[in-house]
Amino acid sequence: MLRLGIDVGGTNTDAVLIDDDRVLGAVKASTTADVTGGIVTALGDLRQATGFDPAAVHAVMIGTTHFINALVEGERLARTAAIRFGLPATRALPPLVDWPDRLVSAIGGHSYLCHGGHEYDGSHIAAFDEAEFRAVLDRAVAAGATSFALSSVFSPVNAEFETRAAEIIDEQLPGAPVSLSHEIGRMGLLGRENATVVNAALRGLADQVATGLLRTVTEAGIDAPVFLSQNDGTLMDVDYARRYPVATFASGPTNSMRGAAFLSRLTSCAVVDIGGTTSDVGILQQGFPREASTDVNVAGVQTNFRMPDVLSLGIGGGSHVVHQASGTAVGPASVGYRLAQEALVFGGTRLTATDIAVAGGRADVGDRSLVAHLDKAVVDAALRAVDDRLAEVVDRMRASAEPVPVVAVGGGSILVPEDLAGASRVVRPDHFAVANAIGAAIAQVGGEVDRIYSVVPQQRDTVLDEARQEAVDRAVAAGARPGSVEIVDIEEVPLAYLPGNATRIRVKAVGELSLGGPHA
Repeated sequence: MLRLGIDVGGTNTDAVLIDDDRVLGAVKASTTADVTGGIVTALGDLRQATGFDPAAVHAVMIGTTHFINALVEGERLARTAAIRFGLPATRALPPLVDWPDRLVSAIGGHSYLCHGGHEYDGSHIAAFDEAEFRAVLDRAVAAGATSFALSSVFSPVNAEFETRAAEIIDEQLPGAPVSLSHEIGRMGLLGRENATVVNAALRGLADQVATGLLRTVTEAGIDAPVFLSQNDGTLMDVDYARRYPVATFASGPTNSMRGAAFLSRLTSCAVVDIGGTTSDVGILQQGFPREASTDVNVAGVQTNFRMPDVLSLGIGGGSHVVHQASGTAVGPASVGYRLAQEALVFGGTRLTATDIAVAGGRADVGDRSLVAHLDKAVVDAALRAVDDRLAEVVDRMRASAEPVPVVAVGGGSILVPEDLAGASRVVRPDHFAVANAIGAAIAQVGGEVDRIYSVVPQQRDTVLDEARQEAVDRAVAAGARPGSVEIVDIEEVPLAYLPGNATRIRVKAVGELSLGGPHA
């Protein structure tokens, strides 16, 4: 089965063609501002390199940084109304209370509180006041809101208020985008609410990007379903991406980690993914990225939706190298996508980490003679600085004192030494430079349950079975082939501060993509 994997990064757009578990071809093209231009170039280059027939492609998987870039830049965001059901509680911390001012302004700063919400056991804090909500909705529309984020206290336990409010919006404003917090975030009101507001602010852009990606694929002669990569290493179809663009935020490092697992055949290891500007370090568990256990800060906003546990540092192939009397510094400034013009080995004038790697014998790219004049002491000092910082981050990420295998991927992974402190061994697999696109191409379909249950001691197994089945059902509903779905992660956390044997249970299931109908 032919799969086409595409990863749109800040510097390069990578494309790979995979037949089952064989990589048939891989190319890199420069990313363009409109995203689709780089994809068109990459597809053309890949077709020239492999001669593949577009009509023979069964599926196209795309990872993109488009949406998180829009949030970071504070541009192309919809005017969004953040409406919470929680009164008379939660008044002290209204929606958007912890947002950076620039982002509050970018989305219009519309936040509202309504009566409602639930206790952890599903009982009402206050009844739903329909007249109150309709009045709030009228005020939000008058203020210019075009997208709506609805959150309710403990909505993952009982989502009735969010669901009823969405029905009213659909009655009054047919077709208006609505994001519901129980579908997006986890337990924890502010983090879940923030993730929902971010999602709502990106809905308009998501529609434009999804339409552009579909058009680009179709114009390339490919008549196959298109999927986007999610934060947890699984896939979603284009319609799902239109509704939940926030689910793509960490698809770049996640794809690289999944690609690293596929290429190295290691399911438990550390992954160092180095691009032109940054290095991302994460941990693979059972072939999937370890997920962050705490709220994740995205562009200054605390959120609690599914995100991989990744540490980033400002070292990449294009990082500036500065040697002074006080020492040698590498990064965080970088030439980025201008590496091929500005690095010394390519005839440029800027000393970069790539030049240091070539001069130190770790790589053979460009013209080695152009860095032959570099002082060996400077080269050694720069390489030592890179090694020390990479080793420090790997050490911070590993869960025990035992050395772990390290898989080096990404175009900038030429910087990783063969012997890295804290690593049992360093693996640099074939096609390491396009691991991100490979991770997109081989991605599976997932389903997750994250909820608080009241667990009676004699009923624990029954509750866990119920959660497992719901996770499997969600994976199948998302497009997984039923017989292929398996449970890959179970987390059970008793909540001592709540009565009634309250336990938070999180279950994740994944399965192979079904391309021939629900029972294929």
